[in-house]
Amino acid sequence: MKETLAKIGKAFAFEGTIKEIRPLGEGLINDTFFVETEGDSPNYILQRKNKNIFKDIPSMMDNIFRVTTHLKNKITAQGGDPLREALTVTPTTDGKLYFKDEENECWAACLFIEDTITYQYADSPELATQGGKGIGKFQAMLSDMKEPLADILPGFHNMRFRFEQWDDVLKKDPAGRKAKVQEEIDWIESRREEMLGFWAKVETGEIPTRVTHNDTKISNILFDKQGNVLCVIDLDTVLSSTCLNDYGDAIRSYANAGKEDDENLDNVYVKMDIFEGYTAGYLSETKGFLTQSEIENLAFSAKYITFEQVLRFLMDYIDGDNYYKVKDDTHNLVRTHAQYKLLQSMEENYDKMCAIVTKLVK
Repeated sequence: MKETLAKIGKAFAFEGTIKEIRPLGEGLINDTFFVETEGDSPNYILQRKNKNIFKDIPSMMDNIFRVTTHLKNKITAQGGDPLREALTVTPTTDGKLYFKDEENECWAACLFIEDTITYQYADSPELATQGGKGIGKFQAMLSDMKEPLADILPGFHNMRFRFEQWDDVLKKDPAGRKAKVQEEIDWIESRREEMLGFWAKVETGEIPTRVTHNDTKISNILFDKQGNVLCVIDLDTVLSSTCLNDYGDAIRSYANAGKEDDENLDNVYVKMDIFEGYTAGYLSETKGFLTQSEIENLAFSAKYITFEQVLRFLMDYIDGDNYYKVKDDTHNLVRTHAQYKLLQSMEENYDKMCAIVTKLVK
């Protein structure tokens, strides 16, 4: 593998001489490596992109380059540091945005941003506020980018598409599990009209389409040593959609008191202090460009994204566990129940969530 990595490393326009390329982290999607160079030359991140998930890597890399170019122009105009405050794509030696090896695997590289801090969880309202500012600033700086990005994840967060998949799986019942989960199926069906109603607002343009990140967990934000938001990373999923998807998924991630697959449902509920902290940070950066319709649907988007996850986990269980990695044949059902408990908590607190949004917009 070292020889392969060394060969791939030579394909990129890295400054300096490569000292070592070694694995970094345990990514669930891409294989990531740290490229250490000799002396004072900058270091880099090298990734083998997952072609099973990203079917159109050229378009994905073009999206990333266009977004980062837009961000860097804004940061430069504001007197910031474009090499630290935005991801920098490192091209190949022949000027391409990715390298395809002999096995048709696609590789991409970016500058490693030194002296940063990352967090895996937002364990305080203050940190949640900073996370909200990070995604909010990212969206705000891209709010005037009008050219649509390539749709590299067709159907992503599209409830009409999800229900088409759902109806097909229920009709086929490939794993023979449908009869075991009639109560859970009823959970989905009782909310079908409401959820499709939200997505219809996106389809008609009542809720506008913007540049969105689509993976807003706090570990995708770099902080400086003073604890301030520095840069949003992991841009593989950037595309054109409603920015409410980013907000809703962040709330699902940040504000859940339990785990996504928590077996003890007493642990699972929406932490309202985290909800308010994230929302305060997010709106401090976005309320200047969000439309009234976006603001009015902000709290609902948290329910929408959480519901989508209930549907997808249950659908995968009925389908025989073909999409998500599972540790046993009940894992997707455990996830379904945990996410449903979170959804119920959001529904119970929905009026409070709306009131918090209204208060923070003023």
